[in-house]
Amino acid sequence: MDIRLKRAYENPARSDGPRVLVDRIWPRGVAKKDADISCWLKGLAPSTELRKWFGHDPDKWSEFRKRYLDELKKEDAAEDLEKLRTYLEAHGRITLVFAAKDTRHNNAVALRHFILDGEL
Repeated sequence: MDIRLKRAYENPARSDGPRVLVDRIWPRGVAKKDADISCWLKGLAPSTELRKWFGHDPDKWSEFRKRYLDELKKEDAAEDLEKLRTYLEAHGRITLVFAAKDTRHNNAVALRHFILDGEL
């Protein structure tokens, strides 16, 4: 399973495979026609409360991951997790797309670990 990560502000590439947006809000300044998003799974984004609390503060990363993974295990995320599972089964490679400037501490990074650790 090949799961790549890419900022929404980077140009899509043929090698991306299906591009899955995993943010709750559409990335500011990115035209939908240019984004080449195959699927937008808002239900896999952290809650607004968690996102605001985290604020992409690396010192909160460990606790953010724990809280975010707890959210992914709740029923609110079940439908979008199933859609993601279907994408993963149908394609050899997908790219999780996110808007955050911090490429090491964001929900797409945590979601990728969630998937690769067999939690999906």
